[in-house]
Amino acid sequence: MTERRKDNKGRVLRKNEYQRSDASYEFRWYTDGKRNSVYARNLTELREKELKILQDKSEGIRTDATKVTINDIYELWRTLKRGLKENTYQNYQYMYERFVQPSFGLRKITMLKRSDIRRFYNSLIDNNGMKVSTVDNIHTVLHQVLTLAVEDGYLRSNISDNALKELKLSRNLHSEKRKALTIQEQKILLDFLKNNNQYKRWYPILAVMLGTGLRVGEVTGLRWQDINLNEETININHTLVYYSHHSKGGCYFGVNTPKTKAGERIIPMIDTVKEAFLLEKEYQEQTGISCSAKIDGFTDFIFVNRFGYVQHQGTLNKAIRRIIRDCNQEILDKAEEDEQLVLLPSFSCHTLRHTFTTRLCESGINIKVIQSVLGHADISTTLDIYADCTRDLQKREIKTFNDFIKELEEAL
Repeated sequence: MTERRKDNKGRVLRKNEYQRSDASYEFRWYTDGKRNSVYARNLTELREKELKILQDKSEGIRTDATKVTINDIYELWRTLKRGLKENTYQNYQYMYERFVQPSFGLRKITMLKRSDIRRFYNSLIDNNGMKVSTVDNIHTVLHQVLTLAVEDGYLRSNISDNALKELKLSRNLHSEKRKALTIQEQKILLDFLKNNNQYKRWYPILAVMLGTGLRVGEVTGLRWQDINLNEETININHTLVYYSHHSKGGCYFGVNTPKTKAGERIIPMIDTVKEAFLLEKEYQEQTGISCSAKIDGFTDFIFVNRFGYVQHQGTLNKAIRRIIRDCNQEILDKAEEDEQLVLLPSFSCHTLRHTFTTRLCESGINIKVIQSVLGHADISTTLDIYADCTRDLQKREIKTFNDFIKELEEAL
């Protein structure tokens, strides 16, 4: 009978267990004829690792992946990921390669714990001063990479599940719902743009956004052939996107089809929108400005800068910040002492889309019509906005009713 191997303390070692010359321990196993090993400082620790390996093997988890890193799975994800818009795919790669790949991505996939994900996200905020919205973007791609690790048998479950939600809860970082401009704020904005010589150049594009709810890429991508002033319709069939990835040749514009089939739509043109298009046409004829841009075969864009090139979202948002500043200063300069003032709040291009949606809801337009005009693929997106709008409207109406009752009681 073969004598069983023992360690230096006289303990019998199991099959495939070995004590090394430095008194540490090794467990060996084979996968497809290839030897794999794990090491431990003592026998108890080794057998804990051994048990995990046996459990992994019985549950179909790969046990030959001790050297596979998150970055290795990411490279696999890159080769397999399909069905994304090019700009979305490029953004995913940028986020991963900028923030995950150099450090966290080097970790061994089989050694990852749920707490590691939490610590990584916390460090991005605490040490890098990152906003939760940016961490959200990083989480989107990292979660997909780890999902692939589960599908390929490297992990039992996606350890990043709910990690972002827990981060927001622990730090009270849930973002506030986007606020639309009130009717009064909207009027203040449009009146200021119409009457201010410095900023009236921005009236047409902002009026179109307020009167159509178009996404910023949809409005900046509009061509003269996409609008029919006689039939008063706008054909949305593409969107202008901006790429900022050095690996693909730096920063440049591109044209994409809408994100979903619902994004392709024809929407009616209300009077203020038609007026805005005509003002833009008149301005370009008077100044001699015309479109000089040709992007992916598309040209004759409506909203161009003084050089004839398409407008950038960042430029629009910077202009909006200046407009808010100078409009509010004008209101303050003209105000009487102790006058109750309404000032413009901070807002962005997307706020104008939300404002348009709010006006539709307040006017009582059918929810399916709102969905169609906005190009929402999922009715739940429209319903969420509708619920918020009607809740605010309900509060205002009840306050009006409350004031009416008070006046009635005082009269009695």
